[in-house]
Amino acid sequence: MKAFEANFDGLVGPTHNYSGLSFGNVASQNNQANVSNPKLAALQGLAKMKALHDMGMVQGVLAPQERPDIFTLRRLGFTGSDTEVLAAAAKDAPRILAACCSASSMWTANAATVSPSADTADGKVHFTPANLTNKFHRSIEHETTGRILQATFSDEKHFAHHPALPGVEHFGDEGAANHTRFCHEYGEAGVEFFVYGRAAFDGSRPAPQKYPARHTLEASEAVARNHGLSDKGVVYAQQNPDVIDEGVFHNDVIAVGNRDILFCHERAFLDQSAVKQELTEAMGGRFRVVEVPASQVSVQDAVQSYLFNSQLLSLPDGRTLLVIPEECRNNERVWSYLTELESGDGPIDALQVFDLKQSMSNGGGPACLRLRVAMNEAELAAFNQSTRMNDTLYSTLNDWVERHYRDRLLEADLADPQLLIESRSALDELTQILNLGSVYPFQRV
Repeated sequence: MKAFEANFDGLVGPTHNYSGLSFGNVASQNNQANVSNPKLAALQGLAKMKALHDMGMVQGVLAPQERPDIFTLRRLGFTGSDTEVLAAAAKDAPRILAACCSASSMWTANAATVSPSADTADGKVHFTPANLTNKFHRSIEHETTGRILQATFSDEKHFAHHPALPGVEHFGDEGAANHTRFCHEYGEAGVEFFVYGRAAFDGSRPAPQKYPARHTLEASEAVARNHGLSDKGVVYAQQNPDVIDEGVFHNDVIAVGNRDILFCHERAFLDQSAVKQELTEAMGGRFRVVEVPASQVSVQDAVQSYLFNSQLLSLPDGRTLLVIPEECRNNERVWSYLTELESGDGPIDALQVFDLKQSMSNGGGPACLRLRVAMNEAELAAFNQSTRMNDTLYSTLNDWVERHYRDRLLEADLADPQLLIESRSALDELTQILNLGSVYPFQRV
């Protein structure tokens, strides 16, 4: 049976703002307190989704989460009406309020780890929402993420859903931002590549010193067990701790893969030669590595441009496309390398540049915005078709954004009760557009 790789992009939420919440993410920290444009952010994301659909790719949409998160604020002791909760949080704990208003669920690379049915023992597609324990504003996402995924992939004949791992640092899980699946054909058994920042139960192993290693080896091993993956179909690798300290907070900031291609920086992994050898052997010797030398593109260039936070796609005509942000074109060294890459005889055939500045300013590029789900024809027919991008959905969602989103937002605006009303009104309508049902569990007072 034929199989495809679908990309499910996160819709940017109405509270998209720059609060600088992500320590270790250079762009997030550098743009703190800047004015954001939620409407433009959502429209930029939709434009990318539509463009990939037009190229013949299977493209889906994942809904944003309800923000401000009044439920969490109540758990933290803020009481009264919703308006009173917002006012009290703004007065007594503005950084907590900012965290509870984050639109970070837009970066669905962190939503979950997905294992296709060709890899799993029971022949189903498996989903595990990431617990994202390292950052408070993201750790409050996984329950709703699980509901959205279950509403999108609801057929129990084809899809299996797991709860997030225990929410402690020993099992810190950042989802698909640290997971890549290699294969020769999407419908064949592949090799699932789990990248971690540190080993939680082995203090003798190297670890970064400046910025946190958000993802643990133990989390990756637990997900592999829960998904029923065979040992021969799994490779674990540690991220280079030195590059984490240079701002590479996820593997997808320094490496990206698809089919039998790994595109990475030469400093991406600890003991990189051994990692490449293990992947090559697991892939039966048929494996291609495009390794970018530091002499041409430094780690700083990679972080600034998000060269590796790109989408590596197999187009229907057989070509391999690299989807990159506009920032790559604005970096002279990166663009020089890419121009040489595109004209060469390597496995990457073409480039596609997108303007995603609103997301990029918060530290999220093309790869951050999408969750990859490989599915065969039966599974493709079984997922919620209301979430599949097409001309009609694109037009509907653009109109929805234009009607519900602001074009200017500052951190000081997050306590505005009207923003909460606008966000809820937008999401109530969106659940009907995407046929999601009741995925937002927050109590409304």
